[in-house]
Amino acid sequence: MSKLVAFAAIQGGYNVVSQVEGEYKRALDTFDADTKVGFPNTAYFLPVIYSLLGIKIETLEDIQKALDVARKLLPPHIKGMNHLPYLGPLLDAGMATLFSFEIREALRYLNEPDFYLHSEEPDLAAGKIWLGAADDTVFRKRGVEFVDGTAPGFAAIVGAAPTPEIAKDIVEDYQRRSLYIFLAANQNNTSVTDQLIEAGVQIGWNTRIVPFGPDISSAIFALGFANRAAMAFGNVQPGDYKKMLLYNKNRIFAFVNALGDVGTDWGAAAAGCVNWGFPTLADTDIPEVLPTGICTYEHVVANVPHDELVQRSVEVRGLKVTVSEIEIPLSFGPAYEGERVRGADLHAQTGGGKTQCTELVKMAEMNDIDDGKVEVIGPDVTEIKEGGTFPLGIYVQIAGREFQTDFEPILERQIHHLINYIQGIMHIGQRDISWIRLGKAAVHGAVDHYRYPHPLSGFVVGVAVLPVVGRRLPQGGHDLAAAPKAVLLDGLFEQRDSGGATADDPPRSQLQPHSVL
Repeated sequence: MSKLVAFAAIQGGYNVVSQVEGEYKRALDTFDADTKVGFPNTAYFLPVIYSLLGIKIETLEDIQKALDVARKLLPPHIKGMNHLPYLGPLLDAGMATLFSFEIREALRYLNEPDFYLHSEEPDLAAGKIWLGAADDTVFRKRGVEFVDGTAPGFAAIVGAAPTPEIAKDIVEDYQRRSLYIFLAANQNNTSVTDQLIEAGVQIGWNTRIVPFGPDISSAIFALGFANRAAMAFGNVQPGDYKKMLLYNKNRIFAFVNALGDVGTDWGAAAAGCVNWGFPTLADTDIPEVLPTGICTYEHVVANVPHDELVQRSVEVRGLKVTVSEIEIPLSFGPAYEGERVRGADLHAQTGGGKTQCTELVKMAEMNDIDDGKVEVIGPDVTEIKEGGTFPLGIYVQIAGREFQTDFEPILERQIHHLINYIQGIMHIGQRDISWIRLGKAAVHGAVDHYRYPHPLSGFVVGVAVLPVVGRRLPQGGHDLAAAPKAVLLDGLFEQRDSGGATADDPPRSQLQPHSVL
């Protein structure tokens, strides 16, 4: 390992610990020693310190215990004649740095209680873009995704890309892989968070792009989130630091992307992340730590081109991610499920009490459908006036040797995910109470392929989809009554739920069109 790496990280550790000791002394001069400190609305105190050391920091005077540990962890400075391996001292200096970062953020909550916005989404109008530590409500909602596989891991990005376009490309590539993106720190008075806002990208927990804070110390919130997941879902006990770090290495697939110049503070933070098994990949020329040992593969990798950063990061972390490539002109993935289409971005909408929007899945015989066929009856969305509304019916026929009518409502509910996974389209509700909002950026794309990402897909052999757009016009125009596949029944969902609707229902040509069409 390069002596330069060890020197920079250890020097950074000394700098950070000394700075935070000074900040702590100033806090004691301002507040009483029994003043309450901590992150808001959490039972995990300062989670990194609590999970690794078992120390419950509840008051200002409790901080001294953790600061003493951080000071003792600092190794001797690297000397010219010291030819010993540097990884152990490097890790200790990094851990001392991270303990100090968490204390710094706790002191920020004390000194500036309104600095971070207590919300799942930034308030751009008010200029409040930093969300700080996730409270337990957000954690319970999001943390389980790292355990059940919904979110395979997270990318902690610090600094700023050369341009907003590059930042957007990197983040959206991670989104397509269903990863969370945790943002912190700045470079040259800007950050990836600022760049994404400039590029028009929605940020917040709902889109899995979380702006923690403007400083490198804010990155501690990402590690705190990971450790809380280990305690809550992995049954790792506070203070069992060995089991805690191994759990994170083996179960929480995370890594750091350092964009921009890496100083001693950043170097010390990167060394600290190695304790978790989280490697750092940088776009600049920094000394590398390539031998394996703590991390699955390399520890620190430098000079990674921006167009290779995502794939290289996934490979170095040893993360296996399957990306479902669907040939549509819009990005697609679970990360877009929480995206909102707000008024300024809205092109048109259907349902939501303004018009009727209905979705129906029915079993069919194989010879009745053409697999993968999508047929649209009615005007294209580009023909709908901006800001307008329209009624919509989505009728899906599914056939398969093992398919049963009992599976119809199960796959019907998957329509919500299939539509909501499309960037720029928002879907709420199901069946005959759906609500779809189309963003301006999405209206020129056409979704011409549907795939059911569901365990029951093994029973499905053929799928045909019929989106029906527009009103039934007896005097002419789009005569939907003449399209037998578009027919829906009043009370059909109620009948099916009670077992009254079966595959032996009367032919669709004999049924009356539902008034919503």
